[in-house]
Amino acid sequence: MTIVNFTPWSALAGGALIGLAAAGMWWLYGRLAGVSSVLGMAMTSRGEEFAWRAAFIAGLFLAGLTAVVLLPGQVHFRLDAGYGQVLLAGALVGLGTQMGSGCTSGHGVCGVSRLSLRSIAATLLFMAAGMVTVYFWVHQS
Repeated sequence: MTIVNFTPWSALAGGALIGLAAAGMWWLYGRLAGVSSVLGMAMTSRGEEFAWRAAFIAGLFLAGLTAVVLLPGQVHFRLDAGYGQVLLAGALVGLGTQMGSGCTSGHGVCGVSRLSLRSIAATLLFMAAGMVTVYFWVHQS
């Protein structure tokens, strides 16, 4: 097995920034930074509730765009699937986050750090499902 693109320092920096952002949301606003919940509730909220959710989601996109501008050639985007596959995958992820009452950011980052047993179980299931998926993807005939 060959490890490709081993980048421990940038991964460590990214993880630290995600942790700081999640902690900041909790300390400053008393809210969990669960992306699926923020997005889902933005679709039905109004006024100030909608405003902070829209700003949060816009910040995710703007951070990516900022990285592309500030680090030309370092950030690569490639879509190997068709738009239909991407829409189907997004819908399935949305369904899964609703069934699991949250996503990897809500459970994996925020819930595990609060020692939530439900979030720890959900994160273990996310990881196991990811491992099984990669195994079958790599070993398909």
